[in-house]
Amino acid sequence: MLNAAIVATGFTSAVFLISHLGLSSAAVRGWLVQRIGEKGFQGLYALIALLTLGTMIAAYIQASHFLYLWPPGPGVRHLPLLMMPVALLLVVGGMMIPNPSAVGMENQLDQPEPARGVLRITRHPVMWGVMLWAAVHILANGDLASLLFFGGLLLTALLGSLHLDRRMAAEQGERWRRFTAVTSYVPFAAVLSGRQTVHWTELRRPAVWGLGAFIGLLLLHPYLFGVRPY
Repeated sequence: MLNAAIVATGFTSAVFLISHLGLSSAAVRGWLVQRIGEKGFQGLYALIALLTLGTMIAAYIQASHFLYLWPPGPGVRHLPLLMMPVALLLVVGGMMIPNPSAVGMENQLDQPEPARGVLRITRHPVMWGVMLWAAVHILANGDLASLLFFGGLLLTALLGSLHLDRRMAAEQGERWRRFTAVTSYVPFAAVLSGRQTVHWTELRRPAVWGLGAFIGLLLLHPYLFGVRPY
């Protein structure tokens, strides 16, 4: 039986997804930038993101986690222990390197080598890190509340990154096409096709910081989320 918190989790996840995609659309974004400026838009976007994410988390914490859609067996239950270091490598690595698709970083498109570090793996490392994190937690938990919560994050990252590709192509034209020629949306696709080469030395710092974040989350997980992941 659904409880109110599960319904609230689904509703807030939908609001999170719709608000992100809606604010990012060319028409809405352009209208707001004309009236409150680029900085004002960024502040509004961040505020709405924090508020909607906060309500999502609050609803998810209160939701029942015993309405299972599939039984989380031992192998699947511990899948995050294997995949989260990779997800955090992508997230941390994406935050450590200037990304031409980030706000205010468009000048990176003119660099002789615009794709470095984890950008050689995928041009949307943070988004893919979030998608991987969300997907393994959906599989590992197996309950409806987790599907609604993490599914909202997964869809936001997936659709948001696809939308960003289209917007950058429309805004930057040939500059963006030169960048996409040496990068890939799907991780390692450019490497496997011979358009890019991973330089492992560039991944040392992201790997160290990502591993540190993983160990920290592993130790704090029972206290932050009430569940021991091991």
